[in-house]
Amino acid sequence: MFSNIGVVGAGAMGTAISQTVCENAQNVLLYARREDVVHHINETHVNKDYFPNIRLQDNIIAVNDLNELKDAEVIFLTLPSSTIRSVTSKLKDIISDDCILVSTAKGLEKESKKRMTEVIEEETGSPAAVLSGPNIASEMVERTFSSASIACKNKQCLDKVKRALATSKFKVSACDDVVGVEYCGVIKNVIAISQGICEGMKVNDNARFSVFTKTYKETKELIEKFGGNPKTVDDYCGFGDIITASTLNVSRNHTLGVLYGQKIVIDEEASGILFEGKNTIIIMKELCDKYNIECATVDFTYDVIIDKINPKNAFEKFWDKL
Repeated sequence: MFSNIGVVGAGAMGTAISQTVCENAQNVLLYARREDVVHHINETHVNKDYFPNIRLQDNIIAVNDLNELKDAEVIFLTLPSSTIRSVTSKLKDIISDDCILVSTAKGLEKESKKRMTEVIEEETGSPAAVLSGPNIASEMVERTFSSASIACKNKQCLDKVKRALATSKFKVSACDDVVGVEYCGVIKNVIAISQGICEGMKVNDNARFSVFTKTYKETKELIEKFGGNPKTVDDYCGFGDIITASTLNVSRNHTLGVLYGQKIVIDEEASGILFEGKNTIIIMKELCDKYNIECATVDFTYDVIIDKINPKNAFEKFWDKL
């Protein structure tokens, strides 16, 4: 039993992670930027912005100051990839040397194209872990059966994170393939968008899943070329997460693809909705071009989402590469 586990980010995933790990800690400290969110959670045990009908466990305590996490033994960062560096740079002067930071972000840093554990380790000088899997927050917050993959290069840290997460209902697969687990989450965004485009275009199911077969193979090829283990794609972080994001409407990236497949262009700034996968497409395209890697899935999504090519024309070009 841990004394204190921290969670930074009181959105859907942060709240869901808090509900998951509360069984393994005396206190779960859930950090939120907004004071009104902190006050409401502590007064009512409800995160009204995300799960107004779910009562949070009594040992989940909302905080508004990162300094409150100074005694946390493990901290889960449930934040967009664009904010990981700035938050980590603040936490490094607060947390103890033994505290482990765990990223749940499924993206790459836009400027450096680095993975999130690379960013965290660069800022803190300590080993970082990653969590990825078929994690639908609305199910996790109800403490239903779920699973995830975790990875860390440090075996002792990996074991610690697993103890923080694993319960009778939450299965955890642990390995040292940090590159593979992180890139599964990254590439999954691209696949979810590609499948969404196909759905939006009303591509027939035979064709959709023929395309899916191609994208799954390409995921293994990409991860191997980036230094990961292709077998990791068969784990929760790969197959499980890819299926979840590509076939269910809970994925924002899948929804983005559906809209573009219907030729509906979203103004993200006006809508206030962040689509992590849009930046991922740009970064993955740059990486593929830099290392002379051919990836039909990346090209297809880039053509439709970034270059605004007619989805029908882009799909026919994609189909020819199968």
